[in-house]
Amino acid sequence: MLVPSARLEVSARRRVAVLVSLLFAAVALLAVLLPAQPAAAADACSADASTACVQGTIRQSDGAPAVGVALTISGPGVGASPTTKTDSSGKWVFSVTKEGTYTVKLDATTLADGQYVDGSDSRGVAVTLHSDVSAIFKLSNSPDGSAAGASSFDWQRFWQQSAQGIRLGLLLALASLGLSLIFGTTGLSNFAHGELVTIGGVLAWFLTTVTGNLWLGGALAVVAMAALGWVQDAGLWRPLRRRRLSLTQMMIVSIGLSIALQYVVQLWIGAGTVRIDKSNPATVTILGVTLTIQSYVAMGIAIVAIAAVGLGLMYTRFGRATRAVSDNPSLASASGIDVDKVIRGVWILASGLAGLAGVLLGLVLNGVGWETGGQLLLLLFAAVTLGGLGTAFGAFAGAMVIGLIVELTNIWLPGDLKYATALALLIVILLFRPQGIFGRAERVG
Repeated sequence: MLVPSARLEVSARRRVAVLVSLLFAAVALLAVLLPAQPAAAADACSADASTACVQGTIRQSDGAPAVGVALTISGPGVGASPTTKTDSSGKWVFSVTKEGTYTVKLDATTLADGQYVDGSDSRGVAVTLHSDVSAIFKLSNSPDGSAAGASSFDWQRFWQQSAQGIRLGLLLALASLGLSLIFGTTGLSNFAHGELVTIGGVLAWFLTTVTGNLWLGGALAVVAMAALGWVQDAGLWRPLRRRRLSLTQMMIVSIGLSIALQYVVQLWIGAGTVRIDKSNPATVTILGVTLTIQSYVAMGIAIVAIAAVGLGLMYTRFGRATRAVSDNPSLASASGIDVDKVIRGVWILASGLAGLAGVLLGLVLNGVGWETGGQLLLLLFAAVTLGGLGTAFGAFAGAMVIGLIVELTNIWLPGDLKYATALALLIVILLFRPQGIFGRAERVG
């Protein structure tokens, strides 16, 4: 006969199993249904290391999509199609292959009757590869450029950027969860965590090429990354802990490991990018927001993984032990918890999550390069610090805030400043709440 505490534990496990099963079923249904929906958007463009996307959405003065408006682009890396037209939702896009300044010109003769360009019919944009750059054209219902009754704020673009911010936030959260757990249990700021993201994406490319199956290759990459986490702790971090190296010394070791892993990956794949999925990414428009099918699936998988980790930390024995070690390692050890075993499990989990983030990031960005993880490292640290050092739920909240800020900044500021804005906001928030969103204030001294 089960005692009450045992019954409660079994009941909690059943609830967790049911929730995880429902989440997996939802993602599976999403993956099945999305490809069946036709993309009614402009020609797809996916930014990667050799491509940038110059794009925008044109709406009439009453807010309706401006359909069939012709645009021309000129610049150093224009492809075979220097002209395009807006689609049924008013969207247009150009793919360019060189960095530099481009000029997008709108053909005013293709506008609907009673519609005029507000200001010049040309827009200059500075383009860097592996980025999405917007050129904004506003229409008015009078030749002098004053749109009677029209709103000056582009809400459609706001929702598009918000969706992209949620996508970025989920991927950052997936990677920053492990970074936060490692800090919480060991006190180590692991500067090599970004390279775990890179290696996860590169392994997915390699294993997908070998097996010929994207799902199998991605799953094997995550398993391999979890195994790499075990190897890291057993071969490097645990021996360093036993030698009682200070956290500063271990942090320096992680910086050296980061640089070494970057060069290893560069020797493996070269200076370019590798594509996990070599097919042309199709797009789907939902409620006016256009993303690739890979993006929707990646977001669904990220939600499932984050929810599973959160539930596991709350209700499983390993999760409770992890929280105990994070709160007070000495007390946890005195209570009978094997601290080294918990830390080993955290390294396995953190490395696996980073690998999964690398796989999904490779699908969303349509490629992985040797520097992909390194470029995200500051954002990962910003997410962990903003949410509260050592708290998994804080890392999730911080990542979502950082993701939204990075993408929404594009509405008002040049794309080159989006990361700087997120880090500047981090500094401002920490001035008023140094412990982060979910962190606890502690007395020092």
